[in-house]
Amino acid sequence: MERELTQLVDTIREAGARARELSMRGFEVHTKKDHTPVTTADLEVNRMLHEMQQTHFPKDGWLSEESPDDPTRLDRPRVWIVDPIDGTKAYMNRLPEYCISVALVERGNPVLASIYNPSTDELFTALRGQGILMNGKPIASRPVDNAPPLIMVSSREYRKGQWAALDSLVQCRPMFSIANALALVAAGRVHATITIEPQNEWDLAGGVLLIEESGGAVTDAAGNRFTFNQEKPRFDGVIAVAAMAGKDLRQLLQNQADQARVNRNRV
Repeated sequence: MERELTQLVDTIREAGARARELSMRGFEVHTKKDHTPVTTADLEVNRMLHEMQQTHFPKDGWLSEESPDDPTRLDRPRVWIVDPIDGTKAYMNRLPEYCISVALVERGNPVLASIYNPSTDELFTALRGQGILMNGKPIASRPVDNAPPLIMVSSREYRKGQWAALDSLVQCRPMFSIANALALVAAGRVHATITIEPQNEWDLAGGVLLIEESGGAVTDAAGNRFTFNQEKPRFDGVIAVAAMAGKDLRQLLQNQADQARVNRNRV
């Protein structure tokens, strides 16, 4: 797996440099069939990563937000799951929260992951069973302080006041990239992230392994563990809690998510 990691690190850094270049020089924006934006930077990063997979690991499957879904991936023991730019709107607005997220999945479980924030030049990597690194170095654990826990929530849910019931217990901050938020949870910079909004496999695969390797806990909004490379690559939300946060916060967020899902289903 070291070969895969080395190749991925080289390629994801090259792709990040290309995204930064396009951010400075200019890029085009198009609207996809689902009415979400895609930039020429998304497509260029996708091309570079897909070319890496096809050149160096041609027997593996491929699942990416910016590629047509090839159902042959379901028959492959290994699949690369990629979000070329998670946080496209952040990228378009030059906010330093967009990132490139990649995971290699074996029989449903991530075994290699990398999330790269080109704006901050922070590259988070993990191999199953070997912990988490940032720019090639172990991440020092952070002690729990007495301040209210910092929770990242989707910007849409933040505007709607979805988690207002938590206001007296935690600090909520809107996020513009779920992959970036998961990396920050894994690094212990924030205590948790939560959303009941649907998430795609490419949004989560890299971050799930980072959190698991950091000692944190991560599930969908119903509390179920993730299995990747499904026929329908979509999940019902996510709850991720840092290792430093403790079980009480995890249970608090699960209770809130359960209530939010009940309220959503009543609408």
